[in-house]
Amino acid sequence: MYPDGPAVAIFALLASSLALLVTATPLKSPSVELGESTPNGGNDGLRSSNAITCEVCKVAVSTLQFLVKRNATEDEIVKIATGICIDFKIEDKRICDGITVEFRDELIGVLVETALSSDEICGLILGDSCADVPTFNSQNWTVPILNDTRVPYTPVKAPPAGSPVTNFLYLSDIHYDSKYAVNTLDTCDEPICCRAYLGPGDAGVYGSYHCDSPQALLENALKHAFQAEQFDYVIFTGDVPAHNVWNQTKDDITSSIQYVCDIMAKHFPGVPVFPAVGNHESAPVNAFAPPSVTGKNSHQWLRDALADTWKQWLPEDTQATIKKGGFYSTLVQPGLRIISLNMNYGDSSNWWLFVNTTDPADQLAWLRDELQKAELAGEKVQIIGHQPPSGLMKGFSWAYHKIVNRYANTVTAQIFGHSHVDKMSVFFDEDDKTTPVGAYYIGPSLTPDGGDSGLNPAFRVFSQDGNYPGSTHALLDHRTYILNISSPDVATSPAWTLEYSAKKAYAMSGIQPADWADVIERMDSDDSLTQKFNYYKYHSHLHETCDASCKKGVICEMKTSRSGDHSQCASMSATEFTRHLLRTAVTDKC
Repeated sequence: MYPDGPAVAIFALLASSLALLVTATPLKSPSVELGESTPNGGNDGLRSSNAITCEVCKVAVSTLQFLVKRNATEDEIVKIATGICIDFKIEDKRICDGITVEFRDELIGVLVETALSSDEICGLILGDSCADVPTFNSQNWTVPILNDTRVPYTPVKAPPAGSPVTNFLYLSDIHYDSKYAVNTLDTCDEPICCRAYLGPGDAGVYGSYHCDSPQALLENALKHAFQAEQFDYVIFTGDVPAHNVWNQTKDDITSSIQYVCDIMAKHFPGVPVFPAVGNHESAPVNAFAPPSVTGKNSHQWLRDALADTWKQWLPEDTQATIKKGGFYSTLVQPGLRIISLNMNYGDSSNWWLFVNTTDPADQLAWLRDELQKAELAGEKVQIIGHQPPSGLMKGFSWAYHKIVNRYANTVTAQIFGHSHVDKMSVFFDEDDKTTPVGAYYIGPSLTPDGGDSGLNPAFRVFSQDGNYPGSTHALLDHRTYILNISSPDVATSPAWTLEYSAKKAYAMSGIQPADWADVIERMDSDDSLTQKFNYYKYHSHLHETCDASCKKGVICEMKTSRSGDHSQCASMSATEFTRHLLRTAVTDKC
């Protein structure tokens, strides 16, 4: 998905469907990723757009709750919602007809189960500026740290010269579009372009800036990734399906997942792939019911499909937790473990959190236990997931941060996707607020669809301390490769090139948390460094200079790792920061 925010969109006036309430806007509206949320986990209104307002949200939700309580039929609700969607021009008729039916079961299921008022629901979606719900219990939960005897954080030392080095490939946000058609309209007012029914246009062989990934791009990218550098394994942080969220079926989703995984297996023979589940890996999009939900709204179909598709790369002992909640833990090599999380259980776009937000599927308690076992075993851990924690609801985001802060000596990497752009953020110690104890990466997407200008397709290779006794398994560098799809000869000679190496681009001795904290400090006085970081953020397809306000925002983002926590951003107010996020955000397509 796109910079985060899949989600918010108020279906429209009176009886608008919460389906479009949470999904119509994401189709077109700006969204934010890092540090966007308010203390309640909302987004200070950042996700609203067009005619979508706080009052519309409250009226819409109240009306829907009224209809559900008076036992209105599903057909009645769909008819009203579709009519409003069309009359108020939220989307065109074809999309309105599809999306209200697509989200019907989830919408009604959540409204029947939730105990939240319309104020509370809209506060969670749109933030404190919409509804002040500071005592809302579902945002005040945490996961107890059972063994709080923390060894002080010890910065990782550089490995001895000549030590073995291991590489791994990073991929995210593929958004494979099986219906992509070359020479069709590549700029349109719909959530996805480059399809035959839109008529003739300039859609390229290897993709276009406002479209999802065609098969040719997917195959070419994997082929060149395999040739670019040697790597021992692949990390894939999710989002397989395209953005046609108004007419996707469960079969569409599972078929896309199976197809893309088969393509990966073909191009990476004998190389294990460690996936994470994205917010688009569901029908409807963003909806991930916890395992406690059974019957027609159960998402066991998806969890079983993931377990079945991923088993070609993962050991049998991962099946139970994948089938329970879409997460798992496994050894990559002696002393190095990967933990893949289902971050959808913290995303306010997942309506099922309106029923209960408290650690769905007990995932974060499980993460704590896995990290404790890893610490005792002397293992290092790479955490992967789709949405970065700073863009999630406060309860989940802060609980996650607390756990990682406790096990900072064990966690060597945190790698996420979702935003489509290239970012990173430093974790500072929760106690002294100044010591950098971790960092997470939000990697570039393969899909070129992102922002007003679009993005060049990208993949990344990380280097880390290698597989030998005493290895720290610490990250040493990362290198990003891009395909310039605006090149005049890309259709006949697609050329993937090294965009940059982090160490070289930012004059770093390494890419440990302290190294990134140093980069942030240097950015204060070195404008060229900030401009470079911002240019790479958009995969070298940015045509604007980062002004003084943008520069403050970029630095603030790099220091913000918890939802609603503005404490590291002394250079700008919370209001200024949210304005920066809104101004620079990539259009949310989730």
